[in-house]
Amino acid sequence: MDKLTQLPPDLPIPVDDGACNHLLGIYLPSISLLSTQGEYVDLSMILGRVVVYCYPMTGQPGISLPDKWDGIPGARGCTPQSCNFRDHYQQLNKLGASVFGLSTQSTNHQLEAKTRLHLPFELLSDHALNFTSMLQLPMFEVEGKHFIKRVTLVVEEGKIIKFFYPVFPPDKNADDVINWLQKYTGGVDFR
Repeated sequence: MDKLTQLPPDLPIPVDDGACNHLLGIYLPSISLLSTQGEYVDLSMILGRVVVYCYPMTGQPGISLPDKWDGIPGARGCTPQSCNFRDHYQQLNKLGASVFGLSTQSTNHQLEAKTRLHLPFELLSDHALNFTSMLQLPMFEVEGKHFIKRVTLVVEEGKIIKFFYPVFPPDKNADDVINWLQKYTGGVDFR
């Protein structure tokens, strides 16, 4: 395991500042986001259930993370979070959910992570911050760059029916989503 896939034992726990309380029950904006498959995806137009985990950024081997990144509550853990969704992808699909990751990183950066981590789902780039701004997702800034605070949305027919915020620990996020979906669906297998 490399440093990017492991969480430090003293990782600061993010606090619920209420920055996502407005999300429940609203519809996603109709915005096309470039995917790692090179196609545009409008999450508001997807029929059925969608899980969108929004994350600050995935690190790359050999490239240093921003200064004091590990000390920012909720910043560290994007790679373990992505791997957790990868490892539970089939189970989420059986519960009727499509999965997407979303960050403000460029599609090229995301493609490197998708390939390296063998992610079976697409990552979406909100590099222009259109989706983030329209939903008023919580953000933070480091070294002049804007990052989304970690939040996971469960969307049905374009409407947010559940959000997870703050997400901690990030490497258990998919487990939390699955537990909620099992209760929500009554454990129905949508295969």
